Amino acid sequence: MTQLQEQTCEACRADAPKLTAEQIDALLVEAPGWQVEERGGIAQLNREFTFANFAEALAFAQKVGELAEAFDHHPMIVTEWGKATVYWWTHKIGGLHKNDFIMAAKTSGL
Repeated sequence: MTQLQEQTCEACRADAPKLTAEQIDALLVEAPGWQVEERGGIAQLNREFTFANFAEALAFAQKVGELAEAFDHHPMIVTEWGKATVYWWTHKIGGLHKNDFIMAAKTSGL
């Protein structure tokens, strides 16, 4: 279990600073398997999880949804046959915050 997985999200304000490239690189070390991708001009953290079938992918997506509700921080989840791709970013700031890495680590722990 990474240190990130043990942490709790903090309330994020619209004026909270986005993470710098150096901060992102340091946090990626604690979130193995995750990558940063820019989509629509917004940096997003994502990872694809693979499963034996659609039912398992859907069950995982449900668990991620329950996790998101518990922490009031919501990702985009794309569910397909045999895989689910999870995208974390902070909508309020239009980019990445430490909360996204905490949630990524918690997602990996599912």
